[in-house]
Amino acid sequence: MKPDISLREAAGIFLRGLIMGGSDIVPGVSGGTMAFITGIYGRLVHAIAAVRPHTAIRLLRGDIQGFKDDVQAADPLFLIILLAGIGTAALVVSRGILYILETWPGQAFGLFLGIIVASAVAIAIQIESTRKNAIIFIGVGFGVGYLIGSIPPGSFGHSLPMIFGTGMIALCAMILPGISGAYLTLILGQYEYLLQAIREISLPEIVTFIAGGAVGILLFSRALRYLLDHYTAILLAFLTGLMLGSTRTLFDRIGEAGGFTPEVLIACTTGVILIAAVEQMRWKKRDSIIHKK
Repeated sequence: MKPDISLREAAGIFLRGLIMGGSDIVPGVSGGTMAFITGIYGRLVHAIAAVRPHTAIRLLRGDIQGFKDDVQAADPLFLIILLAGIGTAALVVSRGILYILETWPGQAFGLFLGIIVASAVAIAIQIESTRKNAIIFIGVGFGVGYLIGSIPPGSFGHSLPMIFGTGMIALCAMILPGISGAYLTLILGQYEYLLQAIREISLPEIVTFIAGGAVGILLFSRALRYLLDHYTAILLAFLTGLMLGSTRTLFDRIGEAGGFTPEVLIACTTGVILIAAVEQMRWKKRDSIIHKK
């Protein structure tokens, strides 16, 4: 718990929020990875884990002191400043991404494809399991992802309940290694719709998405942390397959935009280079932490 935050520290947290928010908008780039690189991942996970359903129950029961204690345990100033940075970046970057999608759709989806494939490989490298088990769960994940990717864009609609469910899934991705919440919104057919909602500051959609994310974190964050702690290899293998299988969506969108032209192939290569650079920074950060210990 850190009830007081200096102006300098607040500026640093806000800047990290800007970096995370800008990353979260790009499918395939993990805001969680950027949080790790910038040195706030542990604090963020701790703050999220401290947000519990019983906090609201304390308030409803009139236990004001217990409610205050729970809120302070969640590092509220840190979360508020970080979310302000993430929101600011989302407003700015969403406009640029929409412009790129409208002007150069093939290159945009090519970039996303390169990012996703490289991210899946980066996750696969972390798998510590027997080859047989890894292949099985990569295969299962690939099958699930391929089936999801085969669903035509827009099939789910854009109702508020669907946006709520998308928020539950996408925002929980921040505590999973290398998983992009934006990519999950893309394969669920909500990505461009939500970008437009952010650009137009359409509060019903934005509030519903955030509310879904809050509920998802409250309900599933502990279960996901348990899976990461006890079934890391299985989870990483499944996620690798899921990301690769769901690239069917990107192949279809590239095909609709004119196919794999030289410009699209360059964009794919750029995406791979981008993730390689991010992963290099992540490993350097990891090594520096290990050496300090």
